[in-house]
Parts: sequence; C-alpha cells; structure tokens
Amino acid sequence: MPRRHLGRAAASLMAPLALAGPLLPLAACAPVPAAAQRGLLPDFADLAERVQPAVVNIAVTSEQRVEVPPELRGTPFERYFRDRQRGRRQETVGAGSGFVIDPGGFIVTNNHVVGNASRVVVALQDGSELTARVVGTDELTDLALLKVEPRGPMTAVPWGSSAAARVGSWVLAAGNPFGLGGTVTAGIISARGREIGAGPFDDFIQTDAAINPGNSGGPLFNAAGEVIGINTAIYSPSGASAGIGFATPSDLARPVIEQLRRDGRVERGWLGVSVQDVVPENGQGRRGVLIAGIERNSPAGRAGLRQGDIVVAINGDRVETSRALVRTVAAVPPGQTLRLTVLREGRER
Repeated sequence: MPRRHLGRAAASLMAPLALAGPLLPLAACAPVPAAAQRGLLPDFADLAERVQPAVVNIAVTSEQRVEVPPELRGTPFERYFRDRQRGRRQETVGAGSGFVIDPGGFIVTNNHVVGNASRVVVALQDGSELTARVVGTDELTDLALLKVEPRGPMTAVPWGSSAAARVGSWVLAAGNPFGLGGTVTAGIISARGREIGAGPFDDFIQTDAAINPGNSGGPLFNAAGEVIGINTAIYSPSGASAGIGFATPSDLARPVIEQLRRDGRVERGWLGVSVQDVVPENGQGRRGVLIAGIERNSPAGRAGLRQGDIVVAINGDRVETSRALVRTVAAVPPGQTLRLTVLREGRER
C-alpha cells in the first residue's frame, strides 16, 4: 500500500477520538470489580480439574490388506507384487478421545475412531493404560461404546440435556488433539441443529471451541460439567481448527449408547418409504412429508399407505419435515404400532 494511502487511513481512524470528549486520566477510571471480570471471562480451571480424569485418550491399531499401487496395476509387475504380499497385513495406528460414563469402565467415543480395530488401548489421565473391548458401534450416529476392566472405580461424568443448551452458552471441549494428550479448549455454542451431510440423524451442535484431529469422540461439557455433546467433526480448509466444530447432541447419543450397552447393537423402526418435504407455496396449505415411494411388502405397504399421501402427524404429534419423520420412526422399537395422520385427495385420514 502506498504511504499516502496509509496516511489517509490513519487519519480517518484517528479522527473519531477527537469527537469522543476528553480522555480521563487512569486514576479517574473506576476499576472493574473482580466479580464482573469473572462474569465476562469465566475461569474454567475448577471445571477442567473436575472433569479431566474422566476423559481418556484412545489408541487404535487396525490391520489392512496391502493394496497394489496404482502405477503397477495392469502391468507385468502386478502379479509379482500380489505374490509377494499374499497373506500380509499392513498395520495402521490411529488416535482419538473418549469419556467414562460409568465407574465400572464404560467409555463413549466415535465409531470412526475405533473403526475395524484389531486392538484398542485406553490411556487415562494418570498415564496408566487399559486394553478396551468394543461393546458395540452405530454407524448412523457415529457412536461406539467401549469397556475396560479397571483396577478400581473410575471417575465418570454425567450426561446433560443438549435441548437445554442455548446458542451463546459457554462450553468446554476435552480430548487428545494431534495425539498431544489431555487438552481442554473453551468456546461457546455457535449454532444448533446443523446438518452437515453425515447421515439421516444430522442434528449437530456447532461450537467455536477448538476441535482438532484427535478430538473425535471427546466430550463437550456445559458449565455444570455435564456432557451435552460428543465432538465428531470439524469444518476446516486446512485440517486444523477454523472455529467451526460439530458435536453429536447428548439427547441423540444417550439412548443409542444405552441400547449398545444393553444389546450390543441398535435396532430402529422402519416404514419402508421414500419421502420428501412438502413446502406450501406462498404460505398457503399445510407442511408435511410426501410419500414418494413405497417398498413392496414393507410395513407402510401392509398398512395401506399410498404413494402421494402426505404425512402430517405421527401419534397425533405434528410432523413437518422428512428428517423429523425419519428420526421419529427410527426411535420406535421394531414391532410397535404407529398411527399416521395423512392427507389423501384433500381429506385427512
């Protein structure tokens, strides 16, 4: 930038100071009370000290088949390479985070952290390590439950209500970023109900608390030390924190984890339909979910649903989006009955 432009910019920035009245000497400025300072800039030291013993680092070892390099495919060397590598496995190592939900050794993390692990080792805050068993995983919500056999009761953290979390509330993220070990970062809830294309149950909490690779599966705490989210993904052009992180809300995660603990797997209700949202033009008409297709011999087909029906309520509760319908149906155990209210040929049935 030419010097003359810099001079003009500086002059324009400095001009308002002359209009703000005389500057007070430092002695005349009232000190900010300590309580007010605490209110503006909260101290997370006590919270971090209380919850960190329940946050664990997870090291994962997986075995993968050695693939033929692209440059050898279709050449005479491909068969030679396959013969040399037959029966061999390539060992890969990954890292993530988790948190203890039961003193007996149950630990929550992300499904993508454990993947198809052949060995999972949990490292505690005191440096001790325990081999973990994968109790169960759920790919649709990217959740997993591990079990270790501790020598004594473990420090556990409680679930909180993600529905009670408000945009602007302070949160604390804890985990194992870049494999560095126990780390906490603070921020606020930036948004709720985010869809990022991860799956049908997208309902992420967005936060500006720094979340980086290795934080996956770690907890997102509210100010009371309750887990309101599981850190799952970040949006970043560089691969590091850009101030946009996403956590699976506790209200979605908790029932999934309870099913994994009880049954080792998750069962969900299924209608057997394809759906899409109905948005009335010019605000006229009712919102609902259009039945775009029905699978043969599905529960929906046997119940008499037809293509073109518009679902407006489930068990008497209004439903206005396909995402809400999918999540409501999935939450009902298979074998139970649902009552659907539909619009067909202009009449409610």
